[in-house]
Amino acid sequence: MTKTFISRSAFLVCSAVLATLLLCVGAAGVEAAPKVSASMVTGAITSQPIGHYEFCQRYRAECEVRSKPGPARLVTDHGWDVVREVNLNVNHTIEPMTDMQLYGREEWWEYPTYAGDCEDYVLLKRRRLLQAGFTEADLLITVVRKPDGEGHAVLTLRTSEGDFILDNLTDEIKPWYETPYTYLKRQATFDTGRWVTIENGRDVPVAALK
Repeated sequence: MTKTFISRSAFLVCSAVLATLLLCVGAAGVEAAPKVSASMVTGAITSQPIGHYEFCQRYRAECEVRSKPGPARLVTDHGWDVVREVNLNVNHTIEPMTDMQLYGREEWWEYPTYAGDCEDYVLLKRRRLLQAGFTEADLLITVVRKPDGEGHAVLTLRTSEGDFILDNLTDEIKPWYETPYTYLKRQATFDTGRWVTIENGRDVPVAALK
């Protein structure tokens, strides 16, 4: 039987080449999924939901607030306590009911007294947080699409740590990217009567709700 010998220098060269190949493969494997943004990336001005347009006809002052562009504010521990209390209280005191059941028509946005649909929950939470000292630029009505394709509305709370979602379908306040929704558009931070697209809303683009 013939024995094959390899010199020490040749062995070291082969080892170096193998190590380089493994390093390259490892580096390629590390180049994984893109980092998720803690905040939504908004784009151009877009259409205002019809329900919000009609709401603005009745509550004009609430839709004419202008804000200077700026970073979201830090929410203190006390501020988070207030946010959680408002979210929980509204979720448990307002009975879920459709606009057709309440008003005999679709897409009627109104402050609820005892019952309402998703937009009404959002309006009440927003009003209470404004009364608690939060600003209009950091409390944004947001239109999303649920996994089943149905339209839905949530309240986005902008903070220095990212965007968080207050939702009538859950008591847990989550970062926007941990929710199951596709984000379509939301109120502009600089104008409560204008709406902007959400560019990193995830999934395939979906036609905005009218």
